[in-house]
Amino acid sequence: MKNAWRITAALAVSLIPLLVLPGRHGEAVAARKAARAKPRPSSIKPPAPERCDPRKFKIILDVGHTSDAQGATSARNDVEFGFNLHLARLIGERLTSAGFAATRVLVTEGNARASLLKRVGTANAAHADFFLSIHHDSVPDKMLEPWEFEGAKSYFSDRFSGHSLFVSERNPRFAASLVFARLLGRELKDKGLHYATQYALPLMGRYRHPLLDKDVGVYRYDGLVVLSQTRSAAVLLEAGSIINRDEEMAMNSPERQELIATAVVAAMRTYCERR
Repeated sequence: MKNAWRITAALAVSLIPLLVLPGRHGEAVAARKAARAKPRPSSIKPPAPERCDPRKFKIILDVGHTSDAQGATSARNDVEFGFNLHLARLIGERLTSAGFAATRVLVTEGNARASLLKRVGTANAAHADFFLSIHHDSVPDKMLEPWEFEGAKSYFSDRFSGHSLFVSERNPRFAASLVFARLLGRELKDKGLHYATQYALPLMGRYRHPLLDKDVGVYRYDGLVVLSQTRSAAVLLEAGSIINRDEEMAMNSPERQELIATAVVAAMRTYCERR
């Protein structure tokens, strides 16, 4: 009887590892899985947004057109390129004075198409934070009327006036571009200026564009290379119509130029603070 009890006890002892080890193995597996498991999304803290330092914020002010491809001709036979260059330089001076020390005025040479690619390449290579292209507006040729100025034949259209702001949905930073365009549009409106409404009208034909903000005049224009292919946020400003005889005079005045430059600085400061 004693032998039988000893055998039974020995069997029981020998079975203990078989009964315990599977449980320990399961615990080890569970521990390894827990170690490999990723934390829940709610426990992951997003990285803090990078603050905008105006001193290091790289702004490129693109002078629309070139000395070879000078853009539109005004009602008094002056070329758009000259208007663009003067205003861009003034905006650059005001931005620099406001603390945006890395602002650069970009003047490009060459014909129209080649210069567009150069602008984009320069902006992307510089890792620009913002790209603002400066232009002055005209109208489609079918809307022009002839007149004579200082003995020379010219053309005008007093039908429309005002500034316009364009952004592209193809830009990788479209949302940021739209934010700045709205800020600038608001600044210009608060200073008593109005935007050009004709771009939303059917009569503009292929120059018609969707109006994204009817309050401050922001349009979508996906076909513009400088907006769609730059990697930074990008906006194109048509500062005013130089084919409109009265507005051409205003665009040539120091008062209007200073007003626009001041609006750009105020919008850029707010944009930078909100980043």
